[in-house]
Amino acid sequence: MIELEGIHRRFQVGEQLVRALDDVNLRMDAGEYVSIMGPSGSGKSTLLNVIGLLDRPSEGRYRLDGHETTELDDDALAGMRARSIGFIFQSFHLVPRLTAFENVELPMVLAGLAPAARRARVTEALASLSLTDRAHHRPDQLSGGQRQRVAIARAMVMRPTVVLADEPTGNLDHASGAEVLAALESLNAGGITLIVVTHDDEVAARSRRQVRMRDGRVVHDAPTPAPTPSPQGPTPGPAP
Repeated sequence: MIELEGIHRRFQVGEQLVRALDDVNLRMDAGEYVSIMGPSGSGKSTLLNVIGLLDRPSEGRYRLDGHETTELDDDALAGMRARSIGFIFQSFHLVPRLTAFENVELPMVLAGLAPAARRARVTEALASLSLTDRAHHRPDQLSGGQRQRVAIARAMVMRPTVVLADEPTGNLDHASGAEVLAALESLNAGGITLIVVTHDDEVAARSRRQVRMRDGRVVHDAPTPAPTPSPQGPTPGPAP
């Protein structure tokens, strides 16, 4: 469960005070599928960073899975982030010199898991995303869709409760993007809370709840509308 109460995030840029987040109040229950939308500078990426414990709010309270996070020190935040949150980015952020297997394994190496446990988890994660035959390929030997699926495997290998995806289809063609969204939605179907930042209305329409931001504030928060049937037949709607 994610609970944000009175969240502000302010930055000083020269003589100007930037209010990146301005009194944000949100609650997301476990297992939700939420899209966050808004124009550039609306605060959506800052909100994702706060939810992901990459940034601290200037003011307000944030509880993750019942734990108050705003008073934790950096080490405690890093530990909670490693246990509870998986990240997926538009630019993949894979290590170029590592194979797909080694990229997925990296979070567990940093967490100190034993080699046997690492091998088993990586093998399972790659197989679940149809990447077994790409395990020993480096990122430059993979397509964009395959690289993003490696990033998804890396995000899920620590078995987080929340996955945060920042424009996960932004660098992909339509077919690869649909493949990546299906992989993310399969995680959500397994009970993981999925939060997707996107500029794409089609991507947002697949979520079950839409949050829209402007000038650091939440200006819309509602279930995704049901699709309007077309005269030619039903239109595919949000993922179940």
